[in-house]
Amino acid sequence: MAELARPGVAAEADQVLMSTYSRVPVTLVRGSGCYVETDDGRRLLDLVGGIAVNVLGHCHPEVVAAATTQLQRLIHTSNLYFTEPQVNLAAVLVESAFPGRVFFGNSGAEANEGAIKVARKWGQLRRQGAYHILTLEGAFHGRTLATLAATGNDHYGDPFRPLPEGFRQLPKGDLGAMEAALADRERPATAVMVEPIQGESGVLVLDDDYLRQLRALCDRYQALLIVDEIQTGMGRTGTMWAHQQAGITPDIMTVAKGIAGGLPLGAVLVGERADVLAPGDHGSTFGGNPVACAAALAVFQVLEREAIPARAGASGARLRAQLLALGGRGLPVAEVRGRGLLLGIGLELPLARETARAALDEGLLVNPIGTSTIRLAPPLIIGEDEEELALVGIERALSRAVAGSPDA
Repeated sequence: MAELARPGVAAEADQVLMSTYSRVPVTLVRGSGCYVETDDGRRLLDLVGGIAVNVLGHCHPEVVAAATTQLQRLIHTSNLYFTEPQVNLAAVLVESAFPGRVFFGNSGAEANEGAIKVARKWGQLRRQGAYHILTLEGAFHGRTLATLAATGNDHYGDPFRPLPEGFRQLPKGDLGAMEAALADRERPATAVMVEPIQGESGVLVLDDDYLRQLRALCDRYQALLIVDEIQTGMGRTGTMWAHQQAGITPDIMTVAKGIAGGLPLGAVLVGERADVLAPGDHGSTFGGNPVACAAALAVFQVLEREAIPARAGASGARLRAQLLALGGRGLPVAEVRGRGLLLGIGLELPLARETARAALDEGLLVNPIGTSTIRLAPPLIIGEDEEELALVGIERALSRAVAGSPDA
């Protein structure tokens, strides 16, 4: 039997792992707070946070304690029975967002699949069989077949066609196109599905007024509004949920990533208007696992007690201003998009990957998106000392990337 862990596993990965990821060539073996350590002893400042997952950093003691206690008490039951952590977490989630009921899964894609099924059944029951779901160009809703169809990005979807039908992508910000689609009697829509910030497309923010207008259009044309808060939720943008900054209430909200502080958990919160699923309509063997739910309860408690969403908003504002200032020092920073601690550094040159490689040498983990965007989604507990380290490291990484570029 192979050893469970050993130095140099990255060198053997191609033999045993499918090549579905372009991985950074480091092996992480432990983490604490905003830092991770590699198998060769390097300490790195983590500005990716497991892709917006580790909201309280790595191995937060209260999350570890909650999960450990639950592991010693009850690990798994399936959803044939009730468990206290699941019911308690559902109540906390509802209280944090809007009145409704919750279905738990294990991931963001599962949460969005659940939302799609709710919208489809609602259309059958309330809209004479309407089933089309309107999404936006540049959206990313997951990698299952249905969520790929909702995403509408040919790069992700082409290898797996035919994808499920019934999804239409519309231009961001074009309310006229959205209203025309909602008014289309040939292809009646049951729902509109959007992310408040499109993280995978370069951290592109949907304007608050646009979200308010979408809410109004859905009300006018009797469609559901689904808000995908998988990347933007759990305090990352400065409020617990990003849609709260627009003052709207969706009919359905999807949640995952940071909800359990690093353990796999996803959720669909459905308001009363859209609450149509019945026994047998949907299910998940592991969804709402007691251990993940216990960890999530600890995450919510820390976020509220330490006012972390507001801290994330303030930290993000500082980082944004100082990152923009790099452009004034001759570095190719064109803009910094996003809110709170979900930020995208828009570069004037296609140097995202080169900058990320240089950042690794400077002791930072950052996430290149496409050729010209660096995404930052650090733990929300990041302090001013870590902010300074991040800025210094990013400045040096950009300088090195520019120095090595023939286009500079």
